[in-house]
Amino acid sequence: MKRVQIKDINLGEINHVAGFVETIRNKKAMCFIVLRDVSGKLQLTIEKEKHPELVETLDKITVDSVIQATGPILASEYVKLNGMEMYPDSISIDSIAAPSPIVAPKGEETNIDLRLDYRWIDLRTDKNTLMFKAQSAFVNACREFLIKNDFIEIHSPKLIGAESESGAGVFKVDYFDKNAYLAQSPQFYKQMAMASGFERIFESGPVFRAEKFASRKHATEFTGFDLEFSYIESYEDIMKMEEDMLTYALETVSNKYKDEIKKVFDIDIVVPTKPFPRIDLHDLYDELEARYGYKVPEEEKGDLTTEGERLCQKFSMDKYGHEFLFVTGYSKECRAFYHMRDEKGVPCGYDLIWKGVEITTGAQREHRYDILKAQAIEKGLDKDVEFYLDFFKYGCPPHGGFGIGVDRITMIMFNQGIKDAMFIFRGPDRLNP
Repeated sequence: MKRVQIKDINLGEINHVAGFVETIRNKKAMCFIVLRDVSGKLQLTIEKEKHPELVETLDKITVDSVIQATGPILASEYVKLNGMEMYPDSISIDSIAAPSPIVAPKGEETNIDLRLDYRWIDLRTDKNTLMFKAQSAFVNACREFLIKNDFIEIHSPKLIGAESESGAGVFKVDYFDKNAYLAQSPQFYKQMAMASGFERIFESGPVFRAEKFASRKHATEFTGFDLEFSYIESYEDIMKMEEDMLTYALETVSNKYKDEIKKVFDIDIVVPTKPFPRIDLHDLYDELEARYGYKVPEEEKGDLTTEGERLCQKFSMDKYGHEFLFVTGYSKECRAFYHMRDEKGVPCGYDLIWKGVEITTGAQREHRYDILKAQAIEKGLDKDVEFYLDFFKYGCPPHGGFGIGVDRITMIMFNQGIKDAMFIFRGPDRLNP
């Protein structure tokens, strides 16, 4: 008989199910098993007197064992779990589980690093399953939104021949008889697509950063979701595209999972209103000082400090009643050389802050070859990015874009640390599993 997921079982009929054993109460006359698959849970009730042939099998079953069962599904007012139960006629064991090495004493939580050592076991929870279902829905919604808006999906190389962007924080790898580097972002290739006339592109893929951060939001490898598009008039077009995409994606997640997320995590998925509030960095610092007494040193006013970023959550809610905040007006010293600058030399870009955490750096790019080359020379990078500068020698439309970190979005959405929000975490001290 074909196996069905628990969400698809037919009440009053014989069904064949399979999954992990979440709990087992093996009594003298009765045995109760809660079976879990990715779609839900089901109670199995076995009366041993009616099925003596199952007793030997039941005695072997442990928590987290994988079993299969066939039998009728009947409604029961006494069963709290979905008001139904299966009375199996047959049970088979696919895999017997050893005792879990990450079970903590009652009322305590296992250390995160131990849980990461056994991540495949750690992921077997309602919270983790739901979190990654929601992440999948979010990414799919972003992709769906962009496809509807005539974007082309590309897949750029992650092995590159030159140190990307600033040259800082890259992993060097042996590549036959020369050095190669793991890409910090698909930035250069996104812009190459603009020079190719693709006009609108996006990509989702791995990003590598050789940086020894030890914060709740940093990782050495993560999944980026990037886009770039041509014929923009200003970086306002980019901010509008981002707020439209994020609103669409969060609305999709809310429509599909908001009740389950509220039940499991006790949090609300807030679908943001548009437009998102915008503020110049210098005005933001004035507000933070006036409202909360936060004064930033003069020499740091060209960039958003970690504490300033954190305070954005309170400020944005207090002033605008909004979880998101666009911050503009960064100094050219703090932005990449390829950001276009206005007549005052201010980069035409922004950061997007969500709940006090930066999730995006976006900008209009400099598409004019001579100006772009001069800005690269100013940063001392002209030789390192020679191949990239060639993209602009032969005609390139005005364009811009942004990138978001899928794992960081998940982290913020569910109020988790980055280690919990990633399927598999990579940091300076972790390469396993």
